[in-house]
Amino acid sequence: MMASNEERAAADDRPDVNAIIGQSSVMRTVKSLLMRVAASRASTVLLTGETGTGKDLAARTLHEVSHRSAGPFVTITCSALPDHLLESELFGHERGAFTDARQQKRGLLEAADGGAVFLDEIGEMTLPLQAKLLRFLEDKTFKRVGGLRDIRVDARIIAATHRDLRQQVHAGRFREDLFYRLNVIPIRLPALRERREDIPLLAQYFIDRCNRELATRVRGLSPEAAVRLSGHDWPGNVRELRNTLERAMLLSDQDWIAPAELALPDPATDAAAFALPSEGVVLEAVERHLLEQALARAGGHQAGAGDLLGLNRDQIRYRIRKYHLASQGRGRARIAAA
Repeated sequence: MMASNEERAAADDRPDVNAIIGQSSVMRTVKSLLMRVAASRASTVLLTGETGTGKDLAARTLHEVSHRSAGPFVTITCSALPDHLLESELFGHERGAFTDARQQKRGLLEAADGGAVFLDEIGEMTLPLQAKLLRFLEDKTFKRVGGLRDIRVDARIIAATHRDLRQQVHAGRFREDLFYRLNVIPIRLPALRERREDIPLLAQYFIDRCNRELATRVRGLSPEAAVRLSGHDWPGNVRELRNTLERAMLLSDQDWIAPAELALPDPATDAAAFALPSEGVVLEAVERHLLEQALARAGGHQAGAGDLLGLNRDQIRYRIRKYHLASQGRGRARIAAA
């Protein structure tokens, strides 16, 4: 039976898979798998899927319905910190371990004892850190940076990535032994275009949520806007859908959202979007515009924007610096990671 709007609104705070909106067959399978894994004693779980598919929500839900729910849930985005800071955040450090290490610090693994650690974007972790993480997964012990004593911790590791880790292994950027250690129970979050029947349900959920948070009074989508939403491919997935509806609601002064307020490309004209006009273009201006669009669709996430444009991490960062978007990109990335 489909949940009411009020029930869906309360789902954010309820430790239940109903917090994950979707009634399609593929999402029912995902929810069932999350419940089975949560009830198990599995110490590692790997969540995969494109940027914006809800891996962070799946990770939190998995923890909240597990036998570890009374324990802490800590999260860190591996792409958000340089290596030495990420190592210190994960494992902690001893006083004097490095410059500015003025006192001992407990790491996230230690803080998560009895609970779970969510390692988002684990595909961005460097090989040396991968080796240290593998050691922890194998024997549940680690040393703080600069420390000599082994520390034992009981914490479930929930890792997530939008990258194909098998390809990363073949390219020499991810340890094969760590991949197989993480991939014992993989759960793939489907792209939104693979579950279009969930789009109306998600749209109404976000409209109700925005009405509460933004004090707007939008009742829903016009029939034409609903068709436009269902026909869009959503490269930014659920995150893009949420951002699109929030923008439309802030701009709308009507009870029902119209297609123009969605600011989505018209499928009838989209095929000609990249046609070169007769008067020519300024290529750098086009590149900057596409970069800004990709960052917006990916919620400021640099790796997600790179995927949309077919660029690797170094290429996307170079262009963000080139067009002086670095501070904007990092700020949005922190918001998206939160």
